[in-house]
Amino acid sequence: MRARVEHPVHVIKTLFGFKTVRDKGLEKNHAQCQVLFALANLFLVRKRWLA
Repeated sequence: MRARVEHPVHVIKTLFGFKTVRDKGLEKNHAQCQVLFALANLFLVRKRWLA
């Protein structure tokens, strides 16, 4: 179970360069994390869509 959670986090950190949360307010940080996780999910399933 841990690997299923850690892999998208690894993609976000390495591919998108997201290392730390910036002081922008809780709503902005939450929105940015949601967008990054959505992009990571699309990145992980891209091979299935292109096949």
